[in-house]
Amino acid sequence: MSELTLFKGGLPAHLRGLDDDVTSTLAGGAGGGRRISIKGGVFREMIGSKEYRVSEERSIGVVIIKAAPKNYRTYFEGAYVEGENKAPTCWSVDEQTPAPEVPEDQRQATKCMDCPQNVKGSGQGESRACRYKRHIAVMLEGEIEKREVYQVILPATSVFGDGEKGKLPLQAYARHLQAHGTPIAGVITEMRFDTSVPTPKLVFKPVRGVTEDELEVIREMRTSPEAEEAIKMTVAPPKPKEALFEESAPKKLAAAKKVVEEPVEEPKKVASKKPETATLESLVAGWDEE
Repeated sequence: MSELTLFKGGLPAHLRGLDDDVTSTLAGGAGGGRRISIKGGVFREMIGSKEYRVSEERSIGVVIIKAAPKNYRTYFEGAYVEGENKAPTCWSVDEQTPAPEVPEDQRQATKCMDCPQNVKGSGQGESRACRYKRHIAVMLEGEIEKREVYQVILPATSVFGDGEKGKLPLQAYARHLQAHGTPIAGVITEMRFDTSVPTPKLVFKPVRGVTEDELEVIREMRTSPEAEEAIKMTVAPPKPKEALFEESAPKKLAAAKKVVEEPVEEPKKVASKKPETATLESLVAGWDEE
């Protein structure tokens, strides 16, 4: 087996000026569109809630063009129901405190670090009931010219941990690239299912550097509304309880009748008024091709 070398002689000139906030973000620094689901251990391309393409391959090549600045956290009350699409009970967009939009009566704690749902064993088995996830925006290898951006939501197992050669979770992968001065948006990344675990988990590996033509499109799409939308977590706010149901017609009628029946004084005559108007020798030393 030989080492996989992407950039012999250093980083190509066309990649040296690439702004690299995404790698540093994923390394630990700083909705209704297209997405790739990993449900069931297969890659499912979705538009909104509609599945339109399923890959039988264990891996796909992508370019990671943007990432949420922080991991999100979500807690769902009650048991998981297959196919049920419901909003989380409590959630956080900064890993520290519940989001401002979380209703007071649904907040599990003032700070995430003190939350009972963040304790080992509060979820199934030894897991935590409140779970981490990371949103990233990607483009598919071979389809970059289409300018299509996909959202990928990664579970904590795909984000954290040390991993091993050729099988790194996202944060360790980004740190490896960062250590070699390589921007994550400048490489085609292989996302592969780790088949050694029972639940869907992705590991990451660099395949090649992007071409100049690909980079031109990548630069454009990194700042697109689609990329920005892909990394957001949006939760529909609950409606106020009083707005859930309209007053019934009989109640409205009774209220109106009461007003009419109340005695009123004889109107006094008043004068009428007028109405008012209203660098890198080798990107991945030690990586295996397999």
